[in-house]
Amino acid sequence: MYAWLTLWRVPTAPHDVTPDGERDRLQQERDFYRSLLELGARDSLEPFLEEALALSASMSGAKRGYIELLEDQHHEGPPRFWMAHGCYDEEVEEIRATFSRGVIAEALATGQTIVTESALRDPRFGSRNSVRRNRSEAVLCAPIGASPTLGVVYLQDRHQPGPFSEEDRKRLEIFARYLATFAERLLTLHRQREAADATQPFRGRLRAEGVIGRSASLARVLEQVSLVAPLDVNVLLTGPSGTGKTQLARVIHDNSPRASHPFLELNCAALPETLVESELFGVLPGAHSTASRKVEGKVAAAEGGTLFLDEVGDLPLTSQAKLLQLLQSREYFPLGGTRPQRADVRILAATNVDLRAAVARRTFREDLLYRLEVLPVRLPSLAERPEDLLELAEYFCASACEQHHLPRLRLSPGALRAVEAAEWPGNVRELAHKVQAAVIRASGEGVARIERRHLFPEAKAEGTRGPEPLTFQEATRRFQEQLLLKTLEDTAWNITEAAGKLELSRSHIYNLIAAFGLERRKP
Repeated sequence: MYAWLTLWRVPTAPHDVTPDGERDRLQQERDFYRSLLELGARDSLEPFLEEALALSASMSGAKRGYIELLEDQHHEGPPRFWMAHGCYDEEVEEIRATFSRGVIAEALATGQTIVTESALRDPRFGSRNSVRRNRSEAVLCAPIGASPTLGVVYLQDRHQPGPFSEEDRKRLEIFARYLATFAERLLTLHRQREAADATQPFRGRLRAEGVIGRSASLARVLEQVSLVAPLDVNVLLTGPSGTGKTQLARVIHDNSPRASHPFLELNCAALPETLVESELFGVLPGAHSTASRKVEGKVAAAEGGTLFLDEVGDLPLTSQAKLLQLLQSREYFPLGGTRPQRADVRILAATNVDLRAAVARRTFREDLLYRLEVLPVRLPSLAERPEDLLELAEYFCASACEQHHLPRLRLSPGALRAVEAAEWPGNVRELAHKVQAAVIRASGEGVARIERRHLFPEAKAEGTRGPEPLTFQEATRRFQEQLLLKTLEDTAWNITEAAGKLELSRSHIYNLIAAFGLERRKP
């Protein structure tokens, strides 16, 4: 890499011979080389494409740009790996779909760089609908790689008047040539990850883009969902709190024949006992002293669709009896009603408690349990799918940046190791909230990366901690840190011996040392 970097020179104009001009030129070169080195270190496609496009647009002064990689030479339809630059979020999808396909297609087909002062006036492209639609003027488009072509970098219009120069073309061609090496490595890595993705066979059958992970535990869940979603049967979702039962209920609905109809949710634990039935079944005028008008319940509002009952184990016994009647006969009585109402609604329910134990305590009806769990689906805790931790953390980081309109941030290697080392009793929900808070803290500091301190600001030295009580997670983390440090000191920092005593792998010991920021005391 270093050999070709030394060949790159930013074009020098006559006024650059001044000391200030030479200093600016050297600074531009330094920044460019640093960006290239960072680009070559990327291990996932999205940040690679984003930074490669931004760098190519910056060095040529382009207003807008587009980069795409081809999954393979026989891929049909829209590319999976692409990025647009210089446009608003709401424009990206349209631009990706229509961005001068004529010019791009020519570069891909010939393997040659396309450069034109005005695509609109160029006889090769002026008649193309995409060119006329985008009013394309100055265009520079270079293929990435050759035999086969891996993709293309497309630049359009300049901030300064005039066409792209011959120097712009040469620089982009050199840049695209070396992008091919990086891109080929990342595409290979992506294929290897997909091959190791246990969920891939089931994702092809489901709309489940928001379900993040590739573990075998998650694959078993998606396999069950692919079986139950098309069937009009009741489903009981179980598993610890915070594992994503509400999200999975939506996936079941979205992949069912009822997807075009309403999806409504009712948290049975969030309502007083006196309001549960009116929320479920509605109220007719005169049903009680304050009922002066008809109020539609969730069952009626979900007609034709799906009603999701979260924390169903907290339903009062009287409401359980009426829910059982609905499941058995597809009929219900609104409060104050004397005539049954028909209901075409699918019931999905969720709980994080042992309903069989509740049946034994006589707080939950056994016949209702049998009606609900026609096809039960259990969601695993985060501890049961540790291989999904980093992917989830990175997803929540990107989502938080987008949600709060913050600059794109990344999790540092130390932060990722800290995520792996931490306990997550609150499961996916806790991880999401922790990463979101870290994004806000890091953005407030104006830094580009999220560090361990942003994720765990409470992890301070013993002497600086206030009198507030520790959370379960922090107490567990501190105990692990103290135990690891004591074991390392007892073994004179012999990693193999310490790993044996703690019954952990050596790699895990190294990860914990980095996550806790432990250092060997100097003699």
